[in-house]
Amino acid sequence: MLLPLILQLLFVIRLQASPVRRQATSYDVIVVGSGPAGVIIASRLSENSARSVLLIEGGGPSYYVTGGRERPQWLAGTSLSRVDVPGLYSTIYTNPSTNLLCQNKIRAYGACTIGGNSAINAGLFFEPPASDFDKYFPTGWKHSEVSPAITRLYQKQPSTNKPSMDGLYYQQSGYNVAKQWLVGNANYTELNINANSRRKTKAFGHPVYDYQNGQRSGPVITYLQTALTRSNFRLQSGTWVQRVVRTGNTATGVVVNINGATSTISLKPNGRIILSGGALKSPELLMKSGIGDPAVLTTLSAANQLGSLPSSQWINNTAVGAGLFDNPNTFIEMSAPTIQAYNYVYENPPQADQDLYLTKRAGNYAFAGGSCSFWDTITHADGTVAGVQGGLGNAGYQDYTNAMTVTMNIYGTSGLKSSGRVVLGGGPDYLPGPSGDVYYSNPQDALDIATFIRRLFDALPGTGLTPLNLDPASTVSQIVSYITSWTPYTRGQVNHWSSSCRIGSCVDRNTTVIGMKNLHVVDASIVAPLSVNPQMGVMIAAERAWELIGALMG
Repeated sequence: MLLPLILQLLFVIRLQASPVRRQATSYDVIVVGSGPAGVIIASRLSENSARSVLLIEGGGPSYYVTGGRERPQWLAGTSLSRVDVPGLYSTIYTNPSTNLLCQNKIRAYGACTIGGNSAINAGLFFEPPASDFDKYFPTGWKHSEVSPAITRLYQKQPSTNKPSMDGLYYQQSGYNVAKQWLVGNANYTELNINANSRRKTKAFGHPVYDYQNGQRSGPVITYLQTALTRSNFRLQSGTWVQRVVRTGNTATGVVVNINGATSTISLKPNGRIILSGGALKSPELLMKSGIGDPAVLTTLSAANQLGSLPSSQWINNTAVGAGLFDNPNTFIEMSAPTIQAYNYVYENPPQADQDLYLTKRAGNYAFAGGSCSFWDTITHADGTVAGVQGGLGNAGYQDYTNAMTVTMNIYGTSGLKSSGRVVLGGGPDYLPGPSGDVYYSNPQDALDIATFIRRLFDALPGTGLTPLNLDPASTVSQIVSYITSWTPYTRGQVNHWSSSCRIGSCVDRNTTVIGMKNLHVVDASIVAPLSVNPQMGVMIAAERAWELIGALMG
């Protein structure tokens, strides 16, 4: 236990040190954003002791080990913050956090804290199927080429489909009825999901989480703790990057705001800057660095958002921010006499649940609450394939919250045809957000998802399950009409933002921004829409990017 304590103290000391007084004059590598990708790429690049690496985060502490102390009273006296406890995941919506969530930084829901969205999401950790890389990524990123990255990620980042430390599954009433429904009636196969990652047609099983020892893990707990022991690595939080400083196609530093004071952090000659702020923030920073659609750059220049960069040095690229993707989501409230709903609360969980978690890291609070996950595919007449995904939660939603009701989430995934772009709002800050055409701008997507729902409904007889907010007798066209209309259950933002700086048009195969020599994007922006929740895919992309950028640096 001594080493974790030393690492924790080291982290807090470095975190609390003045970022202005303690920072070096220049760095070999500057990584902007400490989400999963930023932490991984910064940690990996710092393995070379000859490189000085700075990881910049605008937000502050999250996990207890980072100095995070936001938590309910029942965690007082422990080495846990709200972030560390998986079962507190959903309470971020009922008990929001001003410390963890982005406040006036993006026009969407997201985390601005050490760990980024990996500090507030459910921690789902699904390996993308090989077909995702082979169909949707260019040469250099095919499955055979990213396989070493996948292997390294598994070696560094623990994961489990049985998160409770007593070895038991909890809240299994939903799983049991879903198994009867999908495996028994709809010919799905029950699988260990990651051990059978290639199977995404009629696949069913327990969710996989990147938890460790009954607590939320992720790159902050694994990669970052290792990096913090290196003298050539520095984490600087509370530092908001405003734009990249560049001369022509060469980045020379970043302009930052620290507690209202603006300064520049310089890059050493032959150094590299890596943007890892996520699929909304990274395109914003490119635009505010004079790289993007010339119409947008003209607006930003008139608003003095580009500094002194003359128009002669603009890099015109309409691919910056284009292709923004999120999974279109539908909630279907499912009820059955055998279901036992469970409601997570921030303060005062049942005493037995508190005791089980605090003494054994077991029970309901040892996981985020999803009972099962499942996948299928829709094949079109032209041979193209769209992926669809579902899962059962632990409780009902909105108008359907009785003790026998849980929410089924239905997503569209890989192969969907709709996408939007990152758009900047008005002044004075020109914050990034999604355009209005991210969901269902191509009608094929709604048809695919409605077909999936109709297939699921066809297998309901004999299960005791009843959909409450959508008539199970609905036709495909009626389902299309429902899921594309605005209700509390439809057109929901999953906030799985990705694909807004795609490889081949916004960055090259080495993740270098097209038109630049030493500026990269490594985060969900470069990841094509995947067949699974994107978190593991983003981590794989960061591991692969380390190989490529490391080779460029020599």
